[in-house]
Amino acid sequence: MQLDSRNSLPVDGTTGALVARIWRPELAGPSVVALRGEDVIDITASFPTVRDLCEQTDPATALRQASGERVGSLTELLANTPPDSRDPARPWLLAPIDLQAIKAAGVTFAISMLERVIEEKARGNPAAAVAIRTEITALVGDDLSRLKPGSAQAMALKQVLIDQGVWSQYLEVGIGPDAEIFTKAPPMAAVGSGSDAGLHPASSWNNPEPEVVLAVNSRGEIVGAALGNDVNLRDIEGRSALLLGKAKDNNASAAIGPFLRLFDATFSLDDLRQTTLSLTVTGEDGFTLEGFSSMAQISRDPQDLVHQMMGPHHQYPDGAMLFLGTLFAPVKDRDRVGGGFTHKEGDIVRISAPQLGALVNRMKRTDACAPWTFGCSHLMRNLAQRGLLA
Repeated sequence: MQLDSRNSLPVDGTTGALVARIWRPELAGPSVVALRGEDVIDITASFPTVRDLCEQTDPATALRQASGERVGSLTELLANTPPDSRDPARPWLLAPIDLQAIKAAGVTFAISMLERVIEEKARGNPAAAVAIRTEITALVGDDLSRLKPGSAQAMALKQVLIDQGVWSQYLEVGIGPDAEIFTKAPPMAAVGSGSDAGLHPASSWNNPEPEVVLAVNSRGEIVGAALGNDVNLRDIEGRSALLLGKAKDNNASAAIGPFLRLFDATFSLDDLRQTTLSLTVTGEDGFTLEGFSSMAQISRDPQDLVHQMMGPHHQYPDGAMLFLGTLFAPVKDRDRVGGGFTHKEGDIVRISAPQLGALVNRMKRTDACAPWTFGCSHLMRNLAQRGLLA
């Protein structure tokens, strides 16, 4: 992995309100930074956490007005981030979030919904998935994007599927009134761009999930977005929905970055609604996979998903990061005909979008990724020692 400004920044560079987090070895802890051209400015004295910044009335303006210490250049920071080329005495990039809950919405696109049904029916067997995919799409088609979840038409389709004996829990959340919202990872557990991302060795059928990740403050306001990889173990989730935690929440399995772009005059929720994410997987074996995920085809509006995530019945006083789901569901064979796609160690995954930049990670076993040892309690103690907590 090699990171630089050209393969990490949005197409408009640092024009937008870009916030990041870095590890500062000399302080034995993280700092919140603003990107201003090539300058990386530590604003932790004004905003000890990204959570605090997102709680402002106008986070983008607060970011731009915050003064701080220059800690280096963006070029130096990105170059020092990949583990294999890192100088542990110099700063490197982290995930651009901290105390927020890390949540995810599943089955929000028609194609991925059908793939979840197929996973369930195949019981984790990728070879069986081919025949089941043909059967399911013959019955319901492969484009349900115009079907509004919870509508009368959706409920009529539900009854048809029940009568045909192919109803699934995934179709329930895909076209029913209630969205699937689950916890992807604990606060502070996400890895950033340039880091290794984790694959549990118990899985032999898995894939990346390129997604937009919303930054939501404690008031339920969407204040910005980043890119995310909701690494998915298809065989484990397919065996039973009760294994969702094992399929989703593993060491280094939530990647978010490279930066958090806050909403301002240059970037809005309407821009996100039209965003297309591109994905490239490059293997050490020479295998290449390309795909995309168009937010214009999402079945549930991002604002609706936020309302289903938090409100009178669910509160997040430190805010939340919400993965919005993906259109992408890889079926390209990798090793054998009918075997489908699965990751191999060493795969480089690049997820990009014009206004959000690019998130790049190398896939490794979860027990070979850097262990997660710096949690919320460590952050609070570190900030207190630095005299940054009021």
